[in-house]
Amino acid sequence: MPAKYGGKRSKMDALIDEGTFNPNSEKVSDPKFRGSEFFDPHDAVQVKYEMLRRVSIDNVSVTDASDEYGVSRPTYYQARANFDLTGIAGLVPAAS
Repeated sequence: MPAKYGGKRSKMDALIDEGTFNPNSEKVSDPKFRGSEFFDPHDAVQVKYEMLRRVSIDNVSVTDASDEYGVSRPTYYQARANFDLTGIAGLVPAAS
């Protein structure tokens, strides 16, 4: 993605710096995440949120959503539990 906001750090750099970079972005197969200015497969929080939304709102199975977003089913269930407990903040990856 091109640098925006007056030459400041790029979104990719911000995601990496903030610990929200999705290292498995190539595994995200949802078409919305390809060639979109809004949906970014490199944004781990956005990917997890959309995965949860697909199951909850679009009634996609957990197995299909996990495959579509490039994560395991246990990762889905952990994201769901974290989201249920603390909202979107629960989708931010834990610091290593």
